[in-house]
Amino acid sequence: MSKLNGTIFMPPVLTLIGIPGLESVQFWIGIPFCAMYIIALFGNCLLLVIIKSERSLHEPMYLFLAMLGATDIALSTCILPKMLGIFWFHLPDIYFDACLFQMWLIHTFQCIESGILLAMALDRYVAICDPLRHATIFTYHLLTQIGMGVTLRAALLVAPCLILIKCRLKHFRTTVVSHSYCEHMAIVKLAAEDIRVNKIYGLFVAFTILGFDIIFITLSYIRIFITVFNLPQREARLKAFNTCIAHICVFLEFYLLGFFSFFTHRFGFHIPPYIHILLSNLYLLVPPLLNPIVYGVKTKQIRDRVSKVFHSKDSS
Repeated sequence: MSKLNGTIFMPPVLTLIGIPGLESVQFWIGIPFCAMYIIALFGNCLLLVIIKSERSLHEPMYLFLAMLGATDIALSTCILPKMLGIFWFHLPDIYFDACLFQMWLIHTFQCIESGILLAMALDRYVAICDPLRHATIFTYHLLTQIGMGVTLRAALLVAPCLILIKCRLKHFRTTVVSHSYCEHMAIVKLAAEDIRVNKIYGLFVAFTILGFDIIFITLSYIRIFITVFNLPQREARLKAFNTCIAHICVFLEFYLLGFFSFFTHRFGFHIPPYIHILLSNLYLLVPPLLNPIVYGVKTKQIRDRVSKVFHSKDSS
């Protein structure tokens, strides 16, 4: 690692400091974070096992939910082991290439999750607005194509972020990353060179994927609400609306946390750095924690299956 004019050329190792300003209490912050991860891991694994073992749940809505659960497991696992290594075992160093790979995984899984939420909204749209064609439209073949499509879209759009850092940015002011995981802008801001292209492309990916998905999710639910409120029977309206409540909660939780974290990180110059980092951490840990709980509480088929699993264990 060589230095030129106070800059560092192609550093092989970066240092993640965790949560700047809260280093003295990071050990204690790691405890609830670890608990959230364990609960999220248990809840999503239980959800996957139930959906796989129960043939009556092999429907598009539940298969999309299984995709969401698998993505949540992967997303939280990308960040928490290293984060706890920083908080508990004082292991802040990470190889530069490993940091870029972690960054690519995190942002790819975030984009995949957004795509799955869009697919779930479209599934509810067809199920409520055109129920007679739902089975013919959402076939297993289409579900496979959607899964592959959202994965490829995310992986290919996020990959240039990694390439632009690796190929364009050679000199860095410091190797200390003021974050608890490898986030795109946190790495880019270390560079001593012009980073406008990196920032513009990062914004392009965020608005292309999240902006596109939010627009179509919103349009789907506007159409769903119009259809539901036009149903003649009150019971039918309540039943149709009830099938959407869990989805709406998950959408709001994911996108509100995401946008709050996104804008405070880029434009909240007067907000303390530890607030930025805590919000970023919660954005990646809270949805995997809450998603299986929301669907377990609001979806009768899953709720009944979970109670049956634990009831059988108690009986034995």
